[in-house]
Order: sequence, then structure tokens, then C-alpha cells
Amino acid sequence: MAADRRNTQRAKSAPRLRQLSLALALGLAGAAGAQAQSLQELYDAARAYDASYLAARAQADSAQFKAAQADASLRPTLGLGVSGTNTQTQPPSNEGTFVQLQPGVVVSATPGTPNSFTKQVSGDRVSSTTWQGGLNAKYSLYNRSNNLSVDQAQRALGVAASDLEIAEQDLIVRVAQAYFDVLAAQDTLATSRANKSAIAEQLASAKRNFEVGTATITDTREAQAKYDLAVAQEIGADNDLRVKRVTLDQLVGRNGVEPKPLAVPVALPAITPTTPDSWVSQAEELHPGIRKAKLGLEVAQLETSKAKAADGPTVDVTGTLGVQNQSGSGAQLAGTTKNASIGVQLSYPLYSGGYNQNRIKETLKLEEKSRNDLDFARRSVVEGTRRAFFGVQSGAAQVKALEAAESSTKLALEATQLGYKVGVRVNLDVLNAQTQLYSTQSQLAKARYDVLVGGLKLRQASGQLRPEDIAALNQLLAK
Repeated sequence: MAADRRNTQRAKSAPRLRQLSLALALGLAGAAGAQAQSLQELYDAARAYDASYLAARAQADSAQFKAAQADASLRPTLGLGVSGTNTQTQPPSNEGTFVQLQPGVVVSATPGTPNSFTKQVSGDRVSSTTWQGGLNAKYSLYNRSNNLSVDQAQRALGVAASDLEIAEQDLIVRVAQAYFDVLAAQDTLATSRANKSAIAEQLASAKRNFEVGTATITDTREAQAKYDLAVAQEIGADNDLRVKRVTLDQLVGRNGVEPKPLAVPVALPAITPTTPDSWVSQAEELHPGIRKAKLGLEVAQLETSKAKAADGPTVDVTGTLGVQNQSGSGAQLAGTTKNASIGVQLSYPLYSGGYNQNRIKETLKLEEKSRNDLDFARRSVVEGTRRAFFGVQSGAAQVKALEAAESSTKLALEATQLGYKVGVRVNLDVLNAQTQLYSTQSQLAKARYDVLVGGLKLRQASGQLRPEDIAALNQLLAK
């Protein structure tokens, strides 16, 4: 009996607690509404903060400088060289008998050559210093490999642009997913709280009826069990919302982000084109993954051509312009001399130890790999596009079905409540009808968000997703 009195007190205080919670919720909603941020705002913030997207953009920006390096091979090169050399020479020492003839001159008699004499000037070691500097220029008249490298670099620019487009599409989907995940979690928490409040009212009603003798203790126990379960569901929904908020905050680089909800009544955009084949045909031309694979195949084919060109000749124009200065006791031509030269240099490899032949075989296999990568990319895009289309189509049908189910469950709840008042329904019937209504509303809200995100994923799968799609989706939000 004491436990029943405590339950009765909790049931009587439940309406007051619900009113207080509702007031706090309305106050928080008003404060959050003043700071609510749209999908477009958060996407712009993510573009300036998300590390993976910024890395892809930096990689794409670096590609133009890589292409400029290849272009440099078609231009002349000019270099400056300066060198200095100092030479010290020690005169040789001669064996034999030396006779002083006059100051500074000696005559040596070499053993074994009695009639041979050598005149030697005595003195210190000989020293000379040479300074030389000049310009060296080179220009390639014919080099097939250089031209092919330039073509490869141009295609690498296209690959980098495709990678950046893929990264941007991925960012759009991630931001939209995180945004609507928060809204879905908010709706789930709201329906959980509404369900708990309705069950609390039914629990209080069951206890009052039991006290006056119009209902059994069974109704009270069933309502209490439902209420305890609703409390547990609310705790789980609240934690899920916190986690979803952390994900969104981390993605956009802000704290306490409050997304704007969908405008009421919700009007989901139609799916156009209406057939999967139309989406697939557009994907073949627009998808950046296919475009990247095509460029990869072209780069591999050019690499094969480069390997074959390595066996061919190269022709270069070379030129030098220099000056040389010599000084010292040992300088053969003391003073400054100038020189200039220009010439044509032809190089033709005769034998490389089998390197070029094996390089050609390697590039042919890599070319085959790139061709298979292209086939895989095409098949993956077709499969992904069809999957995404059917997913969105099914989601839109589910939304319509859940909208009808929401109307039906509302009517069913009203009828059940009326039947409970007249005694043809029991308390458990009302509890089940309430739970069914709030569950349907939660599923409906999530289905709507899934359709919106699914539409973006469909455009991503077919290669048509653009930042403008975020602006279009942003129009569906409350102002």
C-alpha cells in the first residue's frame, strides 16, 4: 500500500512536471531558434574547416605546378659556372755531381752518361692560378619523351580536378547527413518525451481509477511498465542526440550548432528523371570517378609511348660563353681569354642492358590495369546509381505510407481513448495506441530526412551533385 501511495503521488505530480518540462523546452527552443543555422551556412563553414576537403583542394592546387614543371622541359636552360684552380709545382731533384759554373747555374754530370750534362735553373716551386667563369645554355630540338611528359601533366590536371570534385561531393553528403541526423535525433527525443508524458497521464488515470475501485491493479502495473520503458527510451534518445551533435560540430568546426528544422508542411522534392536508366546514362558522362579512370588510362598509354621513345634519338643545341684568367709563375698563357661556342648534340642509345625493353613490357601491363580500372569504375557507378535510385524511390513511397499511417494511428488512438472511457477498451489498449502513434511519427520524420539525403546520394552516385543542390535543399528549411 505504501508503494501504491508513492506511485499515486508520482502520478499526480507528473502533469506538473510535464508542464514544467514543456515550458523549459519551449524556452530552449526559442533561444535555439534565434541561433539556428541553415544547411547552407554549415556547408560553407565545413568547406573552410574540414581537413579532408582542404587536403584534396591543396592537392588539386599543386597539380598546376606539377604541369608547369613538365612544360619547363620544352624551354631552354641557362646556367652559370665559376671555378678557380691554384697549381703548385715542385721542380725535380737531379742525382749526380753538380758543378757551380756561375751564380744561379749548375751543371750536373749524370752517372752512366759521362759526356752528358744538364743545365738546371735553381729556384723555388712553380705556382699558377686560373679563374674561369661562363654561361652554359641548352635547348632541346627533338625529345619525344619531353612532349609526352607534357601531355601526361595536362591529363594529371584533369585527374586532380576529378579528385577535388569527388571530395566536394563527399563533403556535401557528409554535411547533409550530419545535419539531418541531428534533426532526426531531435524528433526522436521529442516523440520519446511526448510518449512518456502521455503514458504518465495514463498511469495517473489508472491509479485514480484503482483508488476509486473502477479499475484493477493490472492497469496500474501495465502503465507503470510502459512508463519505465519510456524513460529508458528517452535516455537513449537523449544520448543519441548528443552524439549526433558532436559529429556535426566536429564537421563544421563550431560548438553548439543548432540546425534549422524543415518547414511545415513538409514538401519533398520529386525525383527527376523518373527512370534509373536516365540517371545511369548521365552518370557515364558526368561522374568524376569515370572521368578520372579515363584520364588514368590515357596517362598509362602515354607512359608506354614514353618507354618506347627512350630507344629513339634526342637532339639538343648547346652553347657556352666564358672567360678565363691565368696568373702566376707557371702560367702558360698569362692574362684573360674569352671563348664562345655553339653546337648541336645528337644522342642515340645503342644498348641499355635490356632496361628499355622491360620498361615497355611493364608499362603495357600497367596500361592493361588502367583499362580494367576504367571498366570497374563504370560498373560500380552503374550499380551505385541504380541502388541509390531505388533507395530514394522506396523512401518516397515509405513517406507516403507513413503519412497515411500517422493519420490512421491518430484516429485509432482517439477511438481507443473513447472506448476506454465507455468501458469497452482497457488501459493497455490506450497505451499501445499512444506508443504506436509516437513511433509512427518518429519513423515518418526519419523517412523524410532519409529521402532528402538519399536524393543527394543519388546525384552523387550519378556524378551530378553540385553545391547548388545544397542551396536548393536549404529552401525546404524553416525561415
